[in-house]
Amino acid sequence: MTDPVLPAATPDSAAAQRAEALAARFRDIAATRMRGLPLVNPALQVETLGFARQAAGEDASPGLLGVLITPWCMNLIWLPDHRAAAPADGDLLEHHFGGQRLSFIGARDEVFGPYQSCSLFSPMFEFADQQSARDTAAQVLALLRQAPSNQRAALNRRALLFGRLPGAAG
Repeated sequence: MTDPVLPAATPDSAAAQRAEALAARFRDIAATRMRGLPLVNPALQVETLGFARQAAGEDASPGLLGVLITPWCMNLIWLPDHRAAAPADGDLLEHHFGGQRLSFIGARDEVFGPYQSCSLFSPMFEFADQQSARDTAAQVLALLRQAPSNQRAALNRRALLFGRLPGAAG
């Protein structure tokens, strides 16, 4: 049995547009700045995968989470809804997805604008082809979109309220 997908992880046309704009920008980077560099895997191309609206934790504003695949890296990308609150280049931010706490680095591209990235792979030579990179990205997103397990926290809170702490004499 699989855990349910968070209701906030839903694709929409705005998500598709922003993901395509990001992919277009990185295709341009691949064709210019990264062209011919030894860390580029020629079997891969730039692609965005799975961008959908999602919350980044209880106290965070919603945004878009997805994966950017390039011939030189694979990153989780967080595109917050509120661009005005974008972090400065290099700032570290923690976001919570699927019960996991992940560190993202703030970035601002002169064409695309602000985004946050969390490195998954770099360089990309362990991927023989585009499909294997896609499959890995899809698995990562599936794990991060599972509802976090609240069972342990609920049991601990209940034990505290009723005076039943582990190791305490009953």
